[in-house]
Amino acid sequence: MFFQYETPRLLLKVLRADCAPQVLDFYNRDKELFEMYEIDRVPDFYTVKHLQKVLRYEYNMAVKSQLFRFYVFQKENPCRIIGTVCIHNIAPAFYGSCEIGYKFSSEFHHMGYATEAVGFCTKLAFNELRMHKVTAVVHPGNVPSMKLLNGLGFVQEGLLHDYLILHGKWCNHYIYGLVNK
Repeated sequence: MFFQYETPRLLLKVLRADCAPQVLDFYNRDKELFEMYEIDRVPDFYTVKHLQKVLRYEYNMAVKSQLFRFYVFQKENPCRIIGTVCIHNIAPAFYGSCEIGYKFSSEFHHMGYATEAVGFCTKLAFNELRMHKVTAVVHPGNVPSMKLLNGLGFVQEGLLHDYLILHGKWCNHYIYGLVNK
Protein backbone atom coordinates (compact mmCIF):
# COMPACT_ATOMS: atom_id res chain seq x y z
CA MET A 1 0.00 0.00 0.00
CA PHE A 2 1.06 3.54 -0.64
CA PHE A 3 0.60 6.40 1.80
CA GLN A 4 -1.06 8.72 -0.71
CA TYR A 5 -3.72 8.14 -3.36
CA GLU A 6 -5.86 10.20 -5.71
CA THR A 7 -9.44 9.73 -6.79
CA PRO A 8 -11.16 11.91 -9.39
CA ARG A 9 -11.83 14.70 -6.82
CA LEU A 10 -9.85 13.75 -3.73
CA LEU A 11 -6.44 13.21 -2.19
CA LEU A 12 -6.14 10.54 0.50
CA LYS A 13 -3.03 10.66 2.68
CA VAL A 14 -1.53 8.95 5.70
CA LEU A 15 -0.25 11.93 7.69
CA ARG A 16 2.81 12.51 9.84
CA ALA A 17 2.86 14.18 13.27
CA ASP A 18 3.64 17.63 11.86
CA CYS A 19 0.09 17.73 10.43
CA ALA A 20 -1.47 17.70 13.91
CA PRO A 21 -2.72 21.35 13.63
CA GLN A 22 -4.69 20.42 10.47
CA VAL A 23 -6.13 17.34 12.20
CA LEU A 24 -7.09 19.42 15.25
CA ASP A 25 -8.89 21.90 12.98
CA PHE A 26 -10.77 19.01 11.35
CA TYR A 27 -11.91 17.58 14.70
CA ASN A 28 -12.84 20.98 16.14
CA ARG A 29 -15.04 21.89 13.16
CA ASP A 30 -17.45 19.02 13.87
CA LYS A 31 -16.71 18.10 17.45
CA GLU A 32 -20.37 17.51 18.43
CA LEU A 33 -21.16 15.45 15.33
CA PHE A 34 -18.13 13.18 15.69
CA GLU A 35 -18.58 12.72 19.44
CA MET A 36 -22.19 11.63 18.91
CA TYR A 37 -21.01 8.34 17.35
CA GLU A 38 -17.57 7.79 18.92
CA ILE A 39 -16.25 6.75 22.31
CA ASP A 40 -15.54 9.44 24.89
CA ARG A 41 -12.39 11.41 24.26
CA VAL A 42 -9.43 11.47 26.62
CA PRO A 43 -9.13 14.85 28.41
CA ASP A 44 -6.29 16.17 26.22
CA PHE A 45 -7.69 14.86 22.91
CA TYR A 46 -8.25 18.33 21.46
CA THR A 47 -4.59 19.38 21.66
CA VAL A 48 -1.83 19.41 19.08
CA LYS A 49 0.40 17.44 21.44
CA HIS A 50 -2.08 14.57 21.78
CA LEU A 51 -2.87 14.47 18.06
CA GLN A 52 0.86 14.35 17.27
CA LYS A 53 1.00 11.13 19.34
CA VAL A 54 -2.02 9.76 17.49
CA LEU A 55 -0.51 10.57 14.10
CA ARG A 56 2.81 8.96 15.06
CA TYR A 57 0.94 5.82 16.14
CA GLU A 58 -1.16 5.73 12.96
CA TYR A 59 1.90 6.25 10.76
CA ASN A 60 3.82 3.46 12.51
CA MET A 61 0.82 1.13 12.18
CA ALA A 62 0.65 1.93 8.45
CA VAL A 63 4.35 1.10 8.07
CA LYS A 64 3.54 -2.31 9.61
CA SER A 65 0.43 -2.68 7.38
CA GLN A 66 -1.76 -3.02 10.46
CA LEU A 67 -3.91 0.11 10.06
CA PHE A 68 -4.27 2.75 7.37
CA ARG A 69 -5.96 6.04 8.31
CA PHE A 70 -6.27 8.21 5.24
CA TYR A 71 -7.06 11.87 5.77
CA VAL A 72 -9.16 13.14 2.89
CA PHE A 73 -8.65 16.44 1.06
CA GLN A 74 -10.29 18.01 -1.96
CA LYS A 75 -7.77 18.27 -4.81
CA GLU A 76 -8.66 21.96 -5.12
CA ASN A 77 -7.86 22.57 -1.43
CA PRO A 78 -5.04 20.16 -0.46
CA CYS A 79 -4.40 21.77 2.94
CA ARG A 80 -7.82 21.39 4.58
CA ILE A 81 -8.97 17.97 5.81
CA ILE A 82 -12.58 17.17 4.92
CA GLY A 83 -12.72 13.61 6.26
CA THR A 84 -10.96 10.40 7.17
CA VAL A 85 -11.27 6.79 6.10
CA CYS A 86 -9.59 4.12 8.20
CA ILE A 87 -8.88 0.51 7.27
CA HIS A 88 -8.25 -1.34 10.54
CA ASN A 89 -8.64 -4.69 12.29
CA ILE A 90 -6.74 -6.13 9.34
CA ALA A 91 -6.78 -9.92 9.65
CA PRO A 92 -5.03 -11.57 6.71
CA ALA A 93 -4.58 -15.30 6.07
CA PHE A 94 -7.60 -17.43 7.04
CA TYR A 95 -9.88 -14.50 7.85
CA GLY A 96 -8.96 -12.23 4.97
CA SER A 97 -11.00 -9.43 6.47
CA CYS A 98 -10.75 -5.90 7.73
CA GLU A 99 -13.01 -3.16 9.01
CA ILE A 100 -13.52 0.26 7.48
CA GLY A 101 -14.52 3.39 9.36
CA TYR A 102 -15.00 6.96 8.22
CA LYS A 103 -16.12 10.44 9.17
CA PHE A 104 -16.55 13.61 7.13
CA SER A 105 -17.07 17.24 8.03
CA SER A 106 -20.74 18.20 7.91
CA GLU A 107 -19.86 20.99 5.49
CA PHE A 108 -19.05 18.27 2.93
CA HIS A 109 -22.02 15.94 3.45
CA HIS A 110 -24.28 15.06 0.50
CA MET A 111 -21.61 15.84 -2.08
CA GLY A 112 -20.50 12.28 -2.77
CA TYR A 113 -17.06 12.72 -1.17
CA ALA A 114 -17.58 10.04 1.48
CA THR A 115 -18.93 7.60 -1.11
CA GLU A 116 -15.94 8.30 -3.37
CA ALA A 117 -13.38 7.88 -0.57
CA VAL A 118 -14.96 4.87 1.17
CA GLY A 119 -15.56 3.13 -2.16
CA PHE A 120 -11.94 3.72 -3.17
CA CYS A 121 -10.58 2.44 0.16
CA THR A 122 -12.80 -0.63 -0.04
CA LYS A 123 -11.25 -1.43 -3.42
CA LEU A 124 -7.78 -0.86 -1.91
CA ALA A 125 -8.58 -3.39 0.80
CA PHE A 126 -9.64 -5.93 -1.81
CA ASN A 127 -6.96 -5.30 -4.41
CA GLU A 128 -3.88 -4.25 -2.46
CA LEU A 129 -4.40 -5.89 0.92
CA ARG A 130 -6.00 -8.95 -0.71
CA MET A 131 -8.91 -8.94 1.71
CA HIS A 132 -11.85 -11.24 1.05
CA LYS A 133 -14.29 -9.21 3.14
CA VAL A 134 -14.63 -5.64 4.40
CA THR A 135 -16.93 -4.89 7.32
CA ALA A 136 -18.26 -1.69 8.85
CA VAL A 137 -19.99 -1.10 12.17
CA VAL A 138 -22.71 1.58 12.36
CA HIS A 139 -24.71 3.10 15.20
CA PRO A 140 -28.45 2.49 14.59
CA GLY A 141 -29.09 6.24 14.63
CA ASN A 142 -26.60 6.95 11.86
CA VAL A 143 -28.96 6.58 8.90
CA PRO A 144 -26.74 8.50 6.41
CA SER A 145 -23.90 6.05 7.10
CA MET A 146 -26.21 3.09 6.50
CA LYS A 147 -27.33 4.62 3.20
CA LEU A 148 -23.72 5.17 2.15
CA LEU A 149 -22.83 1.53 2.85
CA ASN A 150 -25.94 0.20 1.08
CA GLY A 151 -25.08 2.36 -1.93
CA LEU A 152 -21.63 0.78 -2.08
CA GLY A 153 -23.09 -2.74 -2.01
CA PHE A 154 -22.54 -3.53 1.68
CA VAL A 155 -25.18 -5.76 3.26
CA GLN A 156 -26.47 -5.43 6.81
CA GLU A 157 -25.51 -8.74 8.40
CA GLY A 158 -26.84 -8.33 11.90
CA LEU A 159 -27.00 -6.45 15.15
CA LEU A 160 -24.10 -6.42 17.61
CA HIS A 161 -25.70 -6.22 21.06
CA ASP A 162 -23.97 -4.00 23.64
CA TYR A 163 -21.13 -3.44 21.16
CA LEU A 164 -19.49 -0.48 22.86
CA ILE A 165 -19.94 2.21 25.49
CA LEU A 166 -21.03 5.60 24.16
CA HIS A 167 -21.47 8.38 26.68
CA GLY A 168 -21.68 5.96 29.60
CA LYS A 169 -24.17 3.51 28.03
CA TRP A 170 -23.74 0.22 26.22
CA CYS A 171 -24.98 0.64 22.63
CA ASN A 172 -25.97 -1.77 19.90
CA HIS A 173 -24.48 -1.37 16.43
CA TYR A 174 -25.29 -2.88 13.06
CA ILE A 175 -22.58 -4.77 11.23
CA TYR A 176 -22.34 -4.46 7.46
CA GLY A 177 -20.23 -6.59 5.16
CA LEU A 178 -19.04 -6.65 1.59
CA VAL A 179 -17.41 -9.73 0.10
CA ASN A 180 -14.91 -9.44 -2.72
CA LYS A 181 -16.45 -11.35 -5.60
